[in-house]
Amino acid sequence: MSTVSVTSKGQITIPLSLRKRLGLQQGSRVELVVVNDHLEVHLPEQPAVTDGLASSGFGLLKSSKAAVPADFDAATLAVPGQRVRKSVPQR
Repeated sequence: MSTVSVTSKGQITIPLSLRKRLGLQQGSRVELVVVNDHLEVHLPEQPAVTDGLASSGFGLLKSSKAAVPADFDAATLAVPGQRVRKSVPQR
């Protein structure tokens, strides 16, 4: 059993050994439940990762640059007067 202190902001620190044992990381969500005269910390079940955006990592990377429009055509970047080669299908 571990004893922790409550800060002036109402925060507590879960000891490292308990965080490792429970797999808690920064940003993990926990549920607090009052049972009679004590407080219980419950770990909500993690949703199963399904195929699609959740497992692809889409949206995990952040950039300070503006997003590229969906109708963007890279050929518009070609230097005027420079010939753009079209790929020829290989046989």
